Amino acid sequence: MRNFQTLDQATISAETGLIELNTSETASSMWMRQEGSYIAISASAGPLEIALRLHLAELTRAFARLHPVDGLQITRQVGSGQAYLGVGLLSSGELLLRPTIIADATGHLSLNLTLTSAVRQTLFDWLAITKV
Repeated sequence: MRNFQTLDQATISAETGLIELNTSETASSMWMRQEGSYIAISASAGPLEIALRLHLAELTRAFARLHPVDGLQITRQVGSGQAYLGVGLLSSGELLLRPTIIADATGHLSLNLTLTSAVRQTLFDWLAITKV
C-alpha cells in the first residue's frame, strides 16, 4: 500500500522563477523551475531528494490529458525508463505525483505526493495548462 504525503501550499517566486509545493506538517516538498524546453524538478522528503529534468512539452501534454480513472492511481509517466514522474488525477481533483528513479530490475526509489485541488490549479496556472 502506498503512503501519499499531501502538499497543500504553493508559492511562486517571480524573482527566481521557482514554484514551491509543500506542507507545514511534514518535511516533504517539491520545487520546479522552467529551463528553456525543460523543467527541473526537485522532490524531497526529509533528507531524501529525487531530482528530475523532464521535457516541458511532454509534462504539460500529460497534465492536460489527465482524467480520473477509478482503481488506478498513476495513469501516465513522463520521462524515461530510468527516471520518470508518474502522474494521476483523482475524481476529487487532487493530483498524484510519483517522482521515481529505477535502479535496475531489482528495485526503484519513489516519493508519493498528493497535491490538493487548489495547489494543482496553482501549478497548472503556472504551467499555462487550461484543461482539467
